[in-house]
Amino acid sequence: MNSEQSPEQKQASEQSIEGVRLARFLAHAGVASRRHAEEIIHAGRVQVNGQTITAQGVRIDPECDQVSVDGKPVQLSSHKVYIMINKPAGYVSTAYDPQQRPTVLSLVPPDIRQLRVYPVGRLDIDTSGLLLLTNDGDFALQLTHPRYSTRKHYEVVVQGHPDAVALESLRHGVPIREDDGGTFQTSPADVRVLRQDEKESTLLLTLHEGRKRQVRRMLRAVGHPVRQLQRVGVGPLTLKGVEPGKWRNLTEVEVQQLMKEHSKNQGKN
Repeated sequence: MNSEQSPEQKQASEQSIEGVRLARFLAHAGVASRRHAEEIIHAGRVQVNGQTITAQGVRIDPECDQVSVDGKPVQLSSHKVYIMINKPAGYVSTAYDPQQRPTVLSLVPPDIRQLRVYPVGRLDIDTSGLLLLTNDGDFALQLTHPRYSTRKHYEVVVQGHPDAVALESLRHGVPIREDDGGTFQTSPADVRVLRQDEKESTLLLTLHEGRKRQVRRMLRAVGHPVRQLQRVGVGPLTLKGVEPGKWRNLTEVEVQQLMKEHSKNQGKN
């Protein structure tokens, strides 16, 4: 008997012995993103075999252990869903909002919500445009990986007329201040001026990363505050044919294209 195992066999063997992390299981089940799942666990909302779990890193056996959130059983869905939605301003990019503001999930029908879809990343409440929803944890985690982020395209109306110096600063990366007081140097962005009037300019901006309110902070850093912001594309996807507040399923080809772009970006780093 050959005692050697392939990497795939070894991983499967280790997983069967050690189980999977609870937060990862919740993400795969479409309950929330991995980060939000950790917050749910910390808040004491998750039970395993009737016992409330608050510690991070706990592992479970999905085939044997019974997991519930807020008393409702959680099971892995065999039906994976990938949706593009054209988010209007005024909606929050979460599955649930404690302040009772409208969420993007209210824009899809109940039968879709029952599949436990959630947003892939976020758009600010005052930002409109293309947002993805899914219940596939691996898909969401790969597309939101901070190092290998998929290209995101924005149409931005800013105050004033950015000059050549401001545009080159954006193309080379600008320092922006973080919430903890530190500074972060953004990656180079693609930017071009689409049109201008007396007081404002409209830019097309492409980012390869996605930090909190990054577009707004970048434009503020070069002296041109954002007046209006819309995400018009993610990777090869555009909003063509999807009106504000509407949605559609991604095709299998589009899902593959998104994953392929992520793999390409990963290979460049």
